[in-house]
Amino acid sequence: MGMEVIRRLEMDDLSGPAQEAKRIESLGYDGLAAHELRHDTLLRLAVAANATENIGIESRLTIAFPRSPMVMAMSAWDLQLYSKGRFKLGVGTQVKAHNVRRFGIEWSPPGPRLRDYVLALRAIWSAWQNSTPLNYQSDNYTFTLMPEDFDPGPLPYPFPKVYIGGVNPYNLKLAGAIADGAVVLTMNSPEYIRKVVSKYVAEGARSVGRDPKSVKISGGGFVITGASKKDLKQGMEKVRRDIAFHSSTRTYGLVLEVHGWEELIPRLHTLSLEQKWDEMTKQISDEMIHTFAVVGLYDEVAPLLKQRFDGILDEISPDIYAYPSMDDRQEAHFLDGLRA
Repeated sequence: MGMEVIRRLEMDDLSGPAQEAKRIESLGYDGLAAHELRHDTLLRLAVAANATENIGIESRLTIAFPRSPMVMAMSAWDLQLYSKGRFKLGVGTQVKAHNVRRFGIEWSPPGPRLRDYVLALRAIWSAWQNSTPLNYQSDNYTFTLMPEDFDPGPLPYPFPKVYIGGVNPYNLKLAGAIADGAVVLTMNSPEYIRKVVSKYVAEGARSVGRDPKSVKISGGGFVITGASKKDLKQGMEKVRRDIAFHSSTRTYGLVLEVHGWEELIPRLHTLSLEQKWDEMTKQISDEMIHTFAVVGLYDEVAPLLKQRFDGILDEISPDIYAYPSMDDRQEAHFLDGLRA
């Protein structure tokens, strides 16, 4: 079996996911995904689940720490029940500034905390599924109370699969050790996936006696497409800005380091603090765009994307920048090209 193909929900509020989800399912995608930016991933996926019948639904990624593991466990349980077993939970940590200054929570080492978080989810689910006392205690979380009136009871489906988003070694090893899969964040390249993602996921899996192949690797990256070369330039300028934003944080240091561009990070970070967004964008070369993005006309882009990731991803979920947007015929052709 080839890569599963996941389509991102473009509507990020609650006004459009139902209609968009129906369209994605009708085109033949294997799954649809909600990203957490301005709006809640799980609410949008509930709407999408109601509008579809067979397609997988997944969060890429839901930010973990602002939600107690108990709250997340309840939401995931309900979505798995409501979707009849089609839900996949992707969790990520976000960076310190967002956790502290945007979500208003205390910060602690994110890797060990995420480990405890995922194990807490599974402990809570096991208590519900098996009607056993809840007793999960770790450095970061303790759950020891589950009265019968608050127990939702067992699921007629498997537990939701849990994927961990990661850029750097600790979280990638963690995904290999305890998760069903690893989510490669948007700015990536085949070289980075081979040298970093696959390496550390496999290390994590082997450290606990798991087969590395049992841990799925999911990603995709930027895709720039359009009807003409002029359209591609419009997409390239949008992605140039996105690459500048991603590259201004230390989180993406290893992605840049693989290609010898790590010296850009302090420069872009300083410019971001000064809010010089246009100057930041000028630091990103066309070579960087072609390294981190697939660029091609409607009829060209699917083979290029398949060639780029075939054999290194189990699931592909590209961020598509299409100018103008692909119609149903063009998108069906794109999907066929990925599966050819």
